[in-house]
Amino acid sequence: MSVVPAEVLSGGAPAVDEPVRHAAELGPRARLWPSLVAVYRAQLSRARVARIPLLFVATFQSVGILVMMRGVVEGGREAESVVAGSAVLVVAFVALNLLAQYFGQLRASGGLDHYATLPVPPAAVVLGAAGAYASFTVPGTVVTAVFGCVLFGLPVTHLWVLAAVIPLAGAALAGLGAACGLLAPRPELATLLGQLGMSAALLLGVLPPDRMPEPVRFLRDLLPSTYGVEALARTFGKGPDWAYVGVDLAVCAAVGVVSLAVATWAYRRAAVR
Repeated sequence: MSVVPAEVLSGGAPAVDEPVRHAAELGPRARLWPSLVAVYRAQLSRARVARIPLLFVATFQSVGILVMMRGVVEGGREAESVVAGSAVLVVAFVALNLLAQYFGQLRASGGLDHYATLPVPPAAVVLGAAGAYASFTVPGTVVTAVFGCVLFGLPVTHLWVLAAVIPLAGAALAGLGAACGLLAPRPELATLLGQLGMSAALLLGVLPPDRMPEPVRFLRDLLPSTYGVEALARTFGKGPDWAYVGVDLAVCAAVGVVSLAVATWAYRRAAVR
């Protein structure tokens, strides 16, 4: 019969020294940029098949608005606003409306728990998803802008400014859409907020501002996509004032930083619940 050492029975240390086992330390969290690229690629591959038909709908909708407005607006400053607003509307449809629905469904289905278990910064999840959705707006925005220029007889010389308008307006609207989806208590409400935002971009961005009442113009100035519309519309005239274009793009960039920061905060808030 084996004898148990008295030291063990009394709670003391065993007679024979044993190696002390230390808990394994967790590895460091992934850095922001590699995590962002990984999330972006994953979202892009997942959304490619499902979002292409919706992108076609967004483009067809904007082209249809251009055709309809051709019977009302003949040319000049109003035509420039209509073409610019219709082009940016494609960005609003995807980056604001669809992203609000995506994050709303992700929160309701518990998909945020999956991302919470990954060693990636919250900003990488928000920025990666926003970037993936904004990428789908490029073909539709370019097609809409070129079609509008041909339809209204506007020059296409400075359409290269879309290379700045799309990502900056997309960032501002994507951050707003992600925040709506993450803060909405139910996915149905997230869908409603996304639809209302897109409707605001349609009414306040496409219609010529000169025909709007003063209170409506004030609301238009509060919409992030307005500054992308103004930046693009200013390039259609002869001798564009690039200083004003730069100011509009800078406002878009500032709003994008703020809206994406709010979306990141909303992601952290939703993930811990």
